[in-house]
Amino acid sequence: MRILAILLASGLLWSLCGQTTRTIGRAELRDKIEGGWAGQMIGVSYGAPTEFRFRGQIIPPERLPAWKPEMISNSLDQDDLYVDMTFAKVLDDKGIRATSEDFGAMFKDAKYRLWHANLAARRALKRGVSATLSGTPKYNAHANDIDFQIESDFIGLMAPGLPQSANEIALRAGRVMNAGDGIIGGMFMSGMYAAAFFEKDARKVVEAGLAAIPASSPYAQLISDLLAWSKQHPDDWEKVWAMMNEKWDKREPCPEGALLPFNIDAKLNGGYVALGLLYGKGDFDRTLEVSTRAGQDSDCNPANAIGILGVMLGYKGIPEGYKSGIPAIADKKFNYTDFTFREIVASTEKRALALIEATGGKVAGDTITVAIEQPKALAVPLWDDYGSPAERVKAADPRFQWKGPWKEDRTTRVASEAGAEVTISFEGSGAILTGTYLPKGGTATVYLDGEVDRTVDVCSDESSNRNGEAVWHAFGLRNGKHTLRLVVDGKPGPGSDKTDVVVDGLIIFR
Repeated sequence: MRILAILLASGLLWSLCGQTTRTIGRAELRDKIEGGWAGQMIGVSYGAPTEFRFRGQIIPPERLPAWKPEMISNSLDQDDLYVDMTFAKVLDDKGIRATSEDFGAMFKDAKYRLWHANLAARRALKRGVSATLSGTPKYNAHANDIDFQIESDFIGLMAPGLPQSANEIALRAGRVMNAGDGIIGGMFMSGMYAAAFFEKDARKVVEAGLAAIPASSPYAQLISDLLAWSKQHPDDWEKVWAMMNEKWDKREPCPEGALLPFNIDAKLNGGYVALGLLYGKGDFDRTLEVSTRAGQDSDCNPANAIGILGVMLGYKGIPEGYKSGIPAIADKKFNYTDFTFREIVASTEKRALALIEATGGKVAGDTITVAIEQPKALAVPLWDDYGSPAERVKAADPRFQWKGPWKEDRTTRVASEAGAEVTISFEGSGAILTGTYLPKGGTATVYLDGEVDRTVDVCSDESSNRNGEAVWHAFGLRNGKHTLRLVVDGKPGPGSDKTDVVVDGLIIFR
């Protein structure tokens, strides 16, 4: 009810119901698409030096970089953009009705480095998990992480005034690597982009994004809180930042961040995006400053915020000092993609026109008529009721019982011989056994409450180690006492010729 009241008070529902079509010139559409891609490039390049260096802290203004036009070249090697663009390529190749399986097939074979939900999804896909399941908490301990949120811009940029269509694409693409709030974050961003083509008021853009996501979701509740608090404190974003962190920075399930200052949760970082838009009020410098200084993922968040603002302003409206470095790299390929800046703009425009016509709009020469869609949330299964991280147990804790030839390596335990095992009992509704993914790792059999649960491996599927990852996890267990036992198989994992298994601790959920 609170969210509905916000939308009614803003007049958003009335305006969208009352306005069935809107026209936009082809040159203006292209300018706004160009502004959206340029905004992402500027935001991610500006925030890169501070990414995750300030966790649960506001970045002091003196720690912000001084912008130089040549900094924009950093964007050519940023996952925010190259993953975004490779997903867009799926729609170019398969059409705007591309399936989750189409997106998953591309992702499974992608050669770029990945992290968090993306990495977990690609590992699952390579092990035979369906693209409709690879983002679910059963297979992905990072299901609520930010990954799809930072890669969803391509959807909103091809959906001017079409938030329902954006949601449908977001569900098909987002479920590959995320679930619950992780998918909803991409829908929120797409909904704001869709609104930004025809709306100049940043607050109404945020409200449009809220209207496009399930009101019962924690994500929507955070954004609802933010909208209410920003009205109470219209000139004090730092106070609102503190209120948001106090309430919402407590349930990060990611194994790297659970009960630690690091937070890569979609909804908290999405709140920072909205914070920048609300307090930026359409001003480029202010939006960039606030969305960056909010901290945590402080390159991805301004990339989203300035991408959305770039659509609102159009490329022509972006201050010259920020975009002046783009022409020099406009014909260079973004790493791992088939696109230059000019090419991704042209590709997005082509997809936007196709979607406009597919949803009842018309393209007549230079005049485009969009059949405006009212924001409408799609049902997205949530998993936040599985419990919250309550305790981290380190490998040195006596509750771990180690048997066999385990070697102590700083904070971890490593074993390679068949029969080495570790057992721990815990009380809760879920757990993540953490350790290190290795380029060449082995397999282990995991038993839960005396029964074989599954075989796991610690292969990273990449060329480097990944610390603090989920060796095994389970959520939604009966809330009570459980016993977990891992037995090293002495066998190599996929693509490996070694048998090492690394464990460093347990995260308990209650």
